[in-house]
Amino acid sequence: MTLPAGIEITGPLSPAYKKVLTPEALKFLAKLVRKHGPTREKLLAKRAERQKLIDAGKKPGFLKETKKIRDGKWKIAGIPKDLLDRRVEITGPVDRKMIINALNSGAKCFMADFEDSASPTWSLMMDGQINLADAVRRKISFKNPDGKEYKLNKDIATLIVRPRGWHLDEKHVLIDGKPVPGGIFDFALYFFHNAKELLKRGTGPYFYLPKMQSHLEAKLWNAIFVDAQNELKIPQKTIKATVLIETLWAAFEMDEILYELRNHIVALNCGRWDYIFSCIKTLNAHGDWVVPDRLQVTMDKHFLDSYSKLLCETTHKRGAFAMGGMAAFIPTKDAAKNEEVFAKVRADKLREVKNGHDGTWVAHPGLVPVAMEVFNEHMPTPNQLHKQFNYKIKAADLLAKPEGQITEGGLRNNINVGIGYVEAWIRGVGCVPLHNLMEDAATAEISRTQVWQWLKYGAVLADGRGVTRELVLKIVDEELEAYKKQLGAEKFYQGRFVEAAGIMARMSTAPKCEEFLTLPGYRYLD
Repeated sequence: MTLPAGIEITGPLSPAYKKVLTPEALKFLAKLVRKHGPTREKLLAKRAERQKLIDAGKKPGFLKETKKIRDGKWKIAGIPKDLLDRRVEITGPVDRKMIINALNSGAKCFMADFEDSASPTWSLMMDGQINLADAVRRKISFKNPDGKEYKLNKDIATLIVRPRGWHLDEKHVLIDGKPVPGGIFDFALYFFHNAKELLKRGTGPYFYLPKMQSHLEAKLWNAIFVDAQNELKIPQKTIKATVLIETLWAAFEMDEILYELRNHIVALNCGRWDYIFSCIKTLNAHGDWVVPDRLQVTMDKHFLDSYSKLLCETTHKRGAFAMGGMAAFIPTKDAAKNEEVFAKVRADKLREVKNGHDGTWVAHPGLVPVAMEVFNEHMPTPNQLHKQFNYKIKAADLLAKPEGQITEGGLRNNINVGIGYVEAWIRGVGCVPLHNLMEDAATAEISRTQVWQWLKYGAVLADGRGVTRELVLKIVDEELEAYKKQLGAEKFYQGRFVEAAGIMARMSTAPKCEEFLTLPGYRYLD
């Protein structure tokens, strides 16, 4: 295979992968990377500069220099027909069986994820592109080893794709000697191979954009969209994006993010697990912002309820949707336990629909009917764009520290989930059922940053003991041993639990709070 000048591929190239990485697709990718890669690098450097100010004692807030945008009377360009009703969306990684089940789930939309619920191995990233191309053309099928076959139903969910965040690279493709930005890689290949086919079929190239920390990062995505559409001679405003508000920075720039993407955006989403992680990480130098047990940090806490309400108010003012957060529960075969889970999901979704959200997320097909029932009852119209809100959310509301206890059970749960998730991730699995919850990178990030925060500030447990390095390492050893006992020695040693425990221990006890566990973790992946 002759590659265009300046492009090198270090990952294995099967015949199927060569159909994705065609010379034409690679030239398209290279054009976007060469033009926009330097801006991405500057924006990542700007993140570090802003963080230094917060570490020095400043608190995040609304930007003075963009007040005109917040006060203006502008609106977004509009919403396509197949995105007007998004009352329940399901999310999951880009493996073949998951894509079929999610599209068939009865949800209105499916977010196929190259990011937090995927471990970015070369094989999954490339197979994901093949799987999505087949799904777009309705050619996708899957057969289990036991012979069970999976095929698409006649009516399926609208497909939305989430590329990787700005911080992640794709190390297996080099352009001019440098790894390509993972987000541009995922976007460019999917768009190049599928945009025209999607339009032919009456839908379009729709995306979820993660982990942004400023409106300037949204401006970069918009510039990439403009160039990509021009390059393929597709009309401007064809691409439609939903931005996840999952960083504390972005919560203060919702209007500005909508403005920069106004020709291409249709919604903002409360990416609440990543948002909690971002709050802990961003305010890591502020000893007055120590957070209680993860499972106590629920959406009724003032800082999270304020974030939800501000998102609903801001989006509706601009003609965009407000999407709610993830219900990560997994139904079980225990009827009593299930009813308890469903009650929690109903309460969560009721809060969202009453705050003004136009739709919500679930992680499991079994929760689609539960969430759908709540939204059907309280939102009989396809969306709630006709409702305007005036919640009067201030910076102090978004920065209100959640109250609650820090317990040994919470500490153990964080370490257990951290080890269990990281073990699966470095083995190439990015979406892991643990303790009846579907855990992804976001919840693992909360787990390890909480342990780090509690250790740094010597948090006191409910039983009076302080969180010390010795206690953390002791519990790491005990939870590692618990996995060995639970799985049996053979299965335990076939996995990568010892490596995962080492990563969790190092990141939890490091002098500095690491920005993302997936950055050092990526070195472990093929």
